[in-house]
Amino acid sequence: MRRAAIAIHLFTGYPGFLGSQLLPRVLERDPEARAMCLVQKKFMGLAGERVAQLRLADPDMARRVEIIAGDISIPSLDLDERTWAKVQESTEIWHLAAVYDLSVSRDLGLLVNSEGTHRILELAQRCAALDRLHYVSTCYVSGRYVGIFSEEDLEKGQTFNNYYEETKYLAEIAVREAMGEGLPATVYRPSIVVGDSRSGETQKYDGPYYVIRWILRQPGAAVVPVVGDPRATRVNLVPSDFVIDAIAHLSALPHSVGRTYQLADPEPLTVSDLLDVLGEATGKRLLRVRVPREVARRAIDRVPGVRRLMGIPSAAIDYFAHPTHYAVTHARADLAGSGIEVPAFASYAPRLVQFMRKNPKVDFGAMI
Repeated sequence: MRRAAIAIHLFTGYPGFLGSQLLPRVLERDPEARAMCLVQKKFMGLAGERVAQLRLADPDMARRVEIIAGDISIPSLDLDERTWAKVQESTEIWHLAAVYDLSVSRDLGLLVNSEGTHRILELAQRCAALDRLHYVSTCYVSGRYVGIFSEEDLEKGQTFNNYYEETKYLAEIAVREAMGEGLPATVYRPSIVVGDSRSGETQKYDGPYYVIRWILRQPGAAVVPVVGDPRATRVNLVPSDFVIDAIAHLSALPHSVGRTYQLADPEPLTVSDLLDVLGEATGKRLLRVRVPREVARRAIDRVPGVRRLMGIPSAAIDYFAHPTHYAVTHARADLAGSGIEVPAFASYAPRLVQFMRKNPKVDFGAMI
């Protein structure tokens, strides 16, 4: 494999929140490096806005960013012959694009998450100067595996809560197979990502935000359905700035090639403790009502008006009765001494609530 004279970073998943934050961090390392962002045509306007914001902060860096219209769900990424040849000059590929939607259909999940990753792997094989593929997966490739899921684990006979998990699992299998055949790659598995721990900012509401919205909607005391055993079940949350900082640091380590990192809280809160924190952050007294998981799911899916009233999709219920604990052995070891660690949820939960109160129109939907 030949060494390129200039580092060229190809990003998918831009202008999503993670890609938008990570791109300048990557370019900061090398004043000569350039970035190409593969963007769906319908998001070209938003991508342009992101680059314009970057230009205000650092005109020189913005000059090094090129937006390319393309689509990972289409053969050859929907690129013409000249551009297809151009992206093959990439020295690092950052594959962040996916349908981050717990309610995604299997066909769409397979098309984007699985087949899209296969197309990026095909591109990677054609990049003569490729140093590494950086692939953002998810802790929830574990499905409903019971017990401790390590960073080496993947195929454990697990069942899945939804097609998002299953199709990300299939995508990571493809990445692992390519790594086994010699592709230099690093896999990052975030747990449930919430807003920035310092500002509360986020581009999308999901996960615990459904519960926060339901609590805020209720005057006075708030009734909160609780599934499973709230003192035993844990919910693994990490703020977006931790994920961005961790990937930026780990991706620069030469020995991180070939590794998988679970970017998760090593000491996640139990559901009971999480609700205590949310009650404090929202200033609400929470009245907890125990409901079996399947009963809660059926009520949301089948009883008229329940889904509209609560604003909580049934797919989100499963993560409050999740049986898996995530080991972070590699992540903890390779982040040691960097100062990058998961902050306690209670330390930043009020900022998440404040941001949500001030920004009620932020989308709950996925970028598809």
